[in-house]
Amino acid sequence: MIDLYYWPTPNGWKIPIALEELGLEYNVIPVDIGAGDQFSDWFLKVSPNGKMPAIVDSDGPDGAPISIFESGAILQYLARKTGKLYGTSAREQIEIDQWLFWQVGGLGPMAGQAHHFLIYAPKFAPPQDIPYAKDRYRTEVARLYEVLDAQLEGKDYICGNFSIADIATWGWASLWARQAQSLDDKPNLKAWIDRMAARAGVQAGKALAAEKRGEPTKADVQSSAMFKKNP
Repeated sequence: MIDLYYWPTPNGWKIPIALEELGLEYNVIPVDIGAGDQFSDWFLKVSPNGKMPAIVDSDGPDGAPISIFESGAILQYLARKTGKLYGTSAREQIEIDQWLFWQVGGLGPMAGQAHHFLIYAPKFAPPQDIPYAKDRYRTEVARLYEVLDAQLEGKDYICGNFSIADIATWGWASLWARQAQSLDDKPNLKAWIDRMAARAGVQAGKALAAEKRGEPTKADVQSSAMFKKNP
């Protein structure tokens, strides 16, 4: 059994989607990031960086339990554990790794900053409506989506076959409208987003604790532990 420390965000979605696609059993432990659970001692023992998702696998390497934080590392671990969604050759794994790291080092952080400055910062007290920041991250996300659209030319999935690279990327890309993007000139990306959304594993993973997710109000943003210093 795998314990999943989770909250319904684009980074959080990655792991239940992977677990569903891989057919692995898991137990959900909520980490309410708005309430500050990520700073709690019980969670920091699993994820020293104070970020979710994280997992504890009771059947880790050599049968010993292991805790893992960072979504990319978790995806690699689960793929290696099962021998699935990670290609069938060293060359294929290298390509998957490239696009996995492209997401965790590029698209995720840039889209996250776009969300922050477009949606959350203007709701601070006082409002932080910063045109330069909005334009910077909106523009960089657009560039990254152009890169992804080109990669998807003639392919159903990012690396040809469905892999952890797709799982890592889809959650952020599915929120393109919140990042003030357009898919009108990115037909390959649009088709891939729809293709991913039709998968049963993706649907089940995203549905996990979906009731906890909603459009934040000004009061939500101003009281959220996400935007305060670590207590």
